[in-house]
Amino acid sequence: MASPGRLPVLLALLVGALAGLGAYTFQFAKGLAYMSNDPVACANCHIMNDHFDSWQKSSHHGQAVCNDCHTPHSFLNKWITKTENGWNHSVKFTLQNFAEPIRIRKTNAEKLQSNCIRCHADFVNDIRHGREGVTCTHCHPNVGHGPRR
Repeated sequence: MASPGRLPVLLALLVGALAGLGAYTFQFAKGLAYMSNDPVACANCHIMNDHFDSWQKSSHHGQAVCNDCHTPHSFLNKWITKTENGWNHSVKFTLQNFAEPIRIRKTNAEKLQSNCIRCHADFVNDIRHGREGVTCTHCHPNVGHGPRR
């Protein structure tokens, strides 16, 4: 067992090693890119290439980037979502425990639906009444990511 005088040194070494490993991983994974609004950042992981390519062919390509549809627009909620998704993606991709093809989680699908309505409120307000539970992507599955293969 370490003597009491060595405990702070061991603790400092452990914290330093964890911080160094975390910084290296963040840099290797191009973590700063995820703080941008650039859709290329979403394609840093090869599994997102099909989504990125299909978005480039979609009707929304010239109008919206990934964050416009997939994150809330309030500052705090946007960064909470980006942090949560970044953590979940890094864990799943590191451990390789995700389904292919990847699927949107319920909480993110709700954010997507909210953003569809926010952008298209003038068009959909009358349509939405009496259709609770029906999402925009139910009738428009290819709108954000182009035709499916």
